[in-house]
Amino acid sequence: MEFRPCIDIHNGKVKQIVGGSLKDSGDQAQENFVSEQDAAFYAALYQKNKLKGGHIILLNSYDSPYYEETRKQALAALQAYPGGLQVGGGITPENAGDYLNAGASHVIVTSYVFREGRIDYDRLERLVYAVGRERLVLDVSCKRVGEKYLVVTGDIIWQKLTEEIVNEALLEKLSAYCGEFLIHAVDVEGKARGIEQDLVKNLGGYTGNPVTYAGGVHSMEDLLLLKELGRNRMNVTIGSALALFGGSMKWKDVLKICSEEV
Repeated sequence: MEFRPCIDIHNGKVKQIVGGSLKDSGDQAQENFVSEQDAAFYAALYQKNKLKGGHIILLNSYDSPYYEETRKQALAALQAYPGGLQVGGGITPENAGDYLNAGASHVIVTSYVFREGRIDYDRLERLVYAVGRERLVLDVSCKRVGEKYLVVTGDIIWQKLTEEIVNEALLEKLSAYCGEFLIHAVDVEGKARGIEQDLVKNLGGYTGNPVTYAGGVHSMEDLLLLKELGRNRMNVTIGSALALFGGSMKWKDVLKICSEEV
């Protein structure tokens, strides 16, 4: 298990928000933490501590009055840590190269690929052609519906259900098109109420591309449970529960648990 750091940017500021509270219009979200530091500060901190594979997420839509400031913050973070961070939020074949050239190791994509309730393979193939399979991360963030977990998208984040079921079979199918997966458990994201255990169990047997899980980790007990249920194969990102973002979990302790053998 690896710890993957994060930098979420909304209205030009580094924030931690409650999952699903961000709306496509109005630039409003329920905030857990708003940093006084800029995105480049966190990128430099991650570089200093040799933390790779983390992600920057732009949380403003292209037509938002805050978009350019958010984008500037993202580009400054990439410049501060070239090759060390992934970036997502409004990525298309047309702009992906700009972020890769600016220093992103990978681009992260959801809504461009999951369209009208299903996977758009034509768009997926255009992305692979534009950036290469190994530099593409597919975000298959999901919401529980009955006994299933369905991919959820939105112009920005987590508002539109698709018909795609998140399970090992989906990851196997999509692994031919990407180098990694990012999965937010939307129902528990930012709510500090524990991990989505059934989701982790369902994916624990997958042995293909690296998978990073996010959602609900707010204690060392949660982290240990994720490590057990994910069979020490699933990477983890932690947001508002991290001391760096106003929480109680010290990342040195997180790194220690992640590096230990099960």
